[in-house]
Amino acid sequence: HHPSEDKNAMAYPSESYPLEGIKVLDVARVLAGPLAGRMLSDLGADVVKVEPPDGDVTRFWGKEISNIPGYFSQQNAGKRNICIDLRADGSVDLVNQLVAKADILIENFRPDVMPRLGIGYEDLKKINPRLVMLSISGFGSNGPESRRATYAAVVHAESGLIFRNWQRSKTPYQDLPLSVADTNASLHGLVGVLSAIHMRERTGLGQHIDIAMIDATVATDDQMHYDLEESHDTGPLGNEIWETAFGPVLLSTDFRLFFRLLTKELGLKDPSTPEMDLQEKIDARRKATADFIATLDTYEKFDEAMKTINVAWGEVRNPATIQDQKTIRARNTITQIDDRNGGTRPITQSPYHFSDAQSGVRGPASHRGEHNSEVLSEWLGAVDSQINTFLEKGILIFDPEWKHP
Repeated sequence: HHPSEDKNAMAYPSESYPLEGIKVLDVARVLAGPLAGRMLSDLGADVVKVEPPDGDVTRFWGKEISNIPGYFSQQNAGKRNICIDLRADGSVDLVNQLVAKADILIENFRPDVMPRLGIGYEDLKKINPRLVMLSISGFGSNGPESRRATYAAVVHAESGLIFRNWQRSKTPYQDLPLSVADTNASLHGLVGVLSAIHMRERTGLGQHIDIAMIDATVATDDQMHYDLEESHDTGPLGNEIWETAFGPVLLSTDFRLFFRLLTKELGLKDPSTPEMDLQEKIDARRKATADFIATLDTYEKFDEAMKTINVAWGEVRNPATIQDQKTIRARNTITQIDDRNGGTRPITQSPYHFSDAQSGVRGPASHRGEHNSEVLSEWLGAVDSQINTFLEKGILIFDPEWKHP
């Protein structure tokens, strides 16, 4: 079950969420770590984003409403937010106090950063041996490139995705239009974290999970075996895009099979003759197919024809119209959250649909440091005077453009 399209979706009873009672410290930035935190929040965990004073870089990306941009909103909705200056004296002690109460910590710095700050796994497990720590980095913690600066596009290049896209499309080399190296690492990290939490039930101990973006991308690449075994010629022909009266469509089939089905089931006449050479036959059959498709001049006619011959197809859709897609609309895959400005804004919904549990985005994204007092009070039992001391020492920060309660 998902919360309905209700901007106050956090009002659902917390015990109906699978991860109710799990506390998460999300000290990650941009996408790979924050997406894992967002999914844990959607599944019911209490996720606290620990943001640096200069903010997550994604606070500069996307449409801004009430000082919260869209990209930041998408990855951080439903989380509470505290802002800690890790350069301030006493800040590591505060992090350690929070770690003592946490079940999960997520980070995606370069592997040397957390240990250098005194909050690496070897430090933290002494404070909380039950802690499950997820570290996501480009090239893993101990390899020859572990300290290499990495973003998703770097992994797209190094893992062969950009080359393969060029090889198949014959267009110039270019990056992919989504950060799949980040999201693969995030979702594999999520599986690792939940497995470790399950194992903790048996052992009583947490552990450190080292996810390399390049590992996760290669592991999730269903085409990799063709490259490893030089067997691309054994795979199916690529899907093709055809023009119709109502726009371009992708046909998920081999053209040779598609043409046979058109002639056998839908009455298309084969225009080729025995005198033609192979290329002439192919050209004639392709022209006949294009002419036939042109006669299917409405969505309904085309859909009926594809159902008759059992060919899967899809409209080549501009994602700006994604909310018009029938299933997206029916399943509330794009939902609405509070925009912090008296209205709502759209956001992607998590894909988990349970038979007997709730899941889904549980509230809006937060301003930097918005929940300093609330989280420290709930997690640590801190009183106002202690919180004020943290503020005075510059350990806790809040966004000066947002009115602190």
